[in-house]
Amino acid sequence: MSTLSDLVYAQGLSDAADVEWLHRLAGDCQLLADLAFADIVMWVPTADDSFVAVTHTRPGGAATLFYRDIVGERVRPQWRAQVRSAFLGGQIVDSASPDWFEETPTRVRAVPIVREHPRRGQKPAVIGVLTRHTNLGETRTPSRQQITFNDCADDLFGMVAAGDFPDLSAPTGPRRGAPRASDGLIRLDVDGMATFASPNALSAFNRLGFDDELEGQSLVEVVTDILPEKRQFDESLPLVVTGRAPWRADIEANGVTISLRTIPLRGHGTRIGAIVLCRDVSEMRHQEQELITKDATIREIHHRVKNNLQTVASLLRIQARRTHSDEARDALTQAMRRVSAIAVVHDTLAQGLAQNVDFDEVFQAVLKLVAEVAAAPNTHAHTRTVGRFGTLPSEYATPLALALTELVTNAVEHGLAGKEGDVEIITERTDQKLEVRVRDNGVGLPEGQVGRGLGTQIVRTLIQGELSGSIDWHTLEGQGTEVTIEIPLRYIGLDEA
Repeated sequence: MSTLSDLVYAQGLSDAADVEWLHRLAGDCQLLADLAFADIVMWVPTADDSFVAVTHTRPGGAATLFYRDIVGERVRPQWRAQVRSAFLGGQIVDSASPDWFEETPTRVRAVPIVREHPRRGQKPAVIGVLTRHTNLGETRTPSRQQITFNDCADDLFGMVAAGDFPDLSAPTGPRRGAPRASDGLIRLDVDGMATFASPNALSAFNRLGFDDELEGQSLVEVVTDILPEKRQFDESLPLVVTGRAPWRADIEANGVTISLRTIPLRGHGTRIGAIVLCRDVSEMRHQEQELITKDATIREIHHRVKNNLQTVASLLRIQARRTHSDEARDALTQAMRRVSAIAVVHDTLAQGLAQNVDFDEVFQAVLKLVAEVAAAPNTHAHTRTVGRFGTLPSEYATPLALALTELVTNAVEHGLAGKEGDVEIITERTDQKLEVRVRDNGVGLPEGQVGRGLGTQIVRTLIQGELSGSIDWHTLEGQGTEVTIEIPLRYIGLDEA
């Protein structure tokens, strides 16, 4: 399904500012649908004088009229005149008589979407239309809550038509945990007095320690009495509880956390009150705190592991310097290099703690280490990388980095021993595989034979065993060696670079 931006831009009649406005409004369409107990559809004009649906939101507390999304569809003939009239006239247009949709009586309201021009004095622009589709087949005597919700919806629709909603100055914040109308709603008048509180809203404040009725109370005074003394609170809280700013804040008392979101209401340019949505997010905040604590613990463990690896590498270096046997010194030096490479990869992975990692960043750190450690007397190696590795799962970073460390080290120490030369690491990535070639212009393989040392065994084990890949050594024409590694991406679990 196409995104809102795709559908809007496809019509060729809107700019980036229009799309941003529509996105912000679409983020609150669920609120409008829940308050109006109706389906909400957003329409934008097309080049052929019609309209196309770019969002469709179903109500949470009422039956939907549309069992299938109509996003991407053209406006239906029975709604076209009404939608067009709202778009051209810039006024809310209600259907004169019930509209029948699939044998269900409905009432349709068309609301122009007006974007306030950023420069004062310039006329606001109508950039689309919202339609509210109310199911009349389930009409029954409305409760006081339903009447209040509908009144709030009407106020918001009026603000949409006046260019006062959405408010671009309001913080977007994460959608996870954001309060909805069904979680709890308080209606404030212009003085911040609660004129209505839904049962869920009252229950939420009861859990905070408030044991009276909210209606008729000043929300500022209620919150002030609830908050514990000498405890810091959210600096934006006064703006929220007075209903003067479109903001979000948390109230915490008695081990309970309530998230509040305020939507100031305006009529004909004058503030007339506010809607305050509230939700008990105690468990969610507790889980978030646990995740923060675990994340800090894991980072500390990674830091200590990295330090331990570096300590082991330092001990191996010291032991190698005190060893008189050339063979033992070489073995200890090789072990020190491998441990150092693992420490570098571990340090890079520990910084993000993500499932996937940018392997190009990891490999550059490893390559710098190899160039420093593997340089032998009278050997001058120039390393160069071509192409990109892309994103790889973190669990594959260590074996691949260690295998490439061995190959580059062999190219420097054996292929270019005692001379100046080049080492190239060439990477090609497709949807199916990752191919890496390590090429040098050194002496080449002895009689075309692959070595049988520990380094070669390590590379085979890492590539074939842990990465389910293949590896091939061969001598280049003229001079030098090229090692080709192929890793099927289907084993890695990524299908894109």
